[in-house]
Amino acid sequence: MRIRTVLSLLFAGSILFLSTASFAQVSVSIRIGPPPLPIYEQPVCPDDGYIWTPGYWGWNDGYYWVPGTWVLAPEVGLLWTPGYWGWGGNSFIFNEGYWGPSVGFYGGIDYGFGYFGHGYEGGRWQNGHFFYNRRLNNVNVNVIHNVYNAGVNRTAVDRVSFNGGNGGLNARATTQEEATGRTRHIPPAVSQTQHALAARNDPQQRFSTNSGAPPVAATPVPGAFKDRAVVPARQPAAAAVHPNELPPIQRSASPDTGNPKVDQKYQKQQENRIAQQTQDRQKLQQKQDQEHQQLAKQQADQGRMQQVEQRHQQQTQQLQQNHTQQIQQVQRAKQPSGGGRSRGNGGER
Repeated sequence: MRIRTVLSLLFAGSILFLSTASFAQVSVSIRIGPPPLPIYEQPVCPDDGYIWTPGYWGWNDGYYWVPGTWVLAPEVGLLWTPGYWGWGGNSFIFNEGYWGPSVGFYGGIDYGFGYFGHGYEGGRWQNGHFFYNRRLNNVNVNVIHNVYNAGVNRTAVDRVSFNGGNGGLNARATTQEEATGRTRHIPPAVSQTQHALAARNDPQQRFSTNSGAPPVAATPVPGAFKDRAVVPARQPAAAAVHPNELPPIQRSASPDTGNPKVDQKYQKQQENRIAQQTQDRQKLQQKQDQEHQQLAKQQADQGRMQQVEQRHQQQTQQLQQNHTQQIQQVQRAKQPSGGGRSRGNGGER
């Protein structure tokens, strides 16, 4: 059965941290999904038998980043199903990761490095040894010889870090993933629990401090936050928080079909689209301006203001994505049959 926990200070439902302390679940209402996933590279695999566990955003009075790390599999044949945030109807719920004989559902989240939303393409168990896909893992072949090369059909890289809700992914579990969720599970290892606790206690890992680019995005092994091999997140291009910060609305190239009536039709459609998208931006900007005014009247604290700004950024990004999709639909409609071509790409988180 899939382990679900509303909020745990350690995101571990069945592992105690050391023998003297345990952490009770804390039920709070989180209406804002976690920030986009950071962009970072993978540290080199430390030794044979270690499996990559991707980083994720934890919660403790605000989001903080738990770095991705290499973890020694607790048993031969086990794989890691990453945890993920999902909309539970009235708040976001964290679904804890687990070890099992196959990979279950993890929200469709594209964590990278083989975890592209469904299943795991970064490696496989064979004859009692874990074989690494060198296309997707940073492996030193002078140390680890169990390797192979396999491409991946990856059409896009999506940094959305939650499923459902406003702006989240709409992926659903496959029949096989649902069956996997009902099989025997092993909860996160103690080292993983301690790793998450160290991240929670590090102020630099908090989103309010790092603005989505944590200084420790990945570690070579759990808890090695001070190791010289730690990997920081790359600073992403500044994302617009409000509609008035977006670039000008994109205008498609003037049609030239050879049919003046058809060209005029396309041109009219484009003018209507630009007018509608301009109106959409103005409406959202007005709504966000009103919320700013309310915060000022309420003399809201910094934490509340940061939450609202994060929600504004999500709203603005969703608006931009919708408008981009509209442009792509128009462009596809203008292409002659058979003239389209798609490209796949792999790559890092």
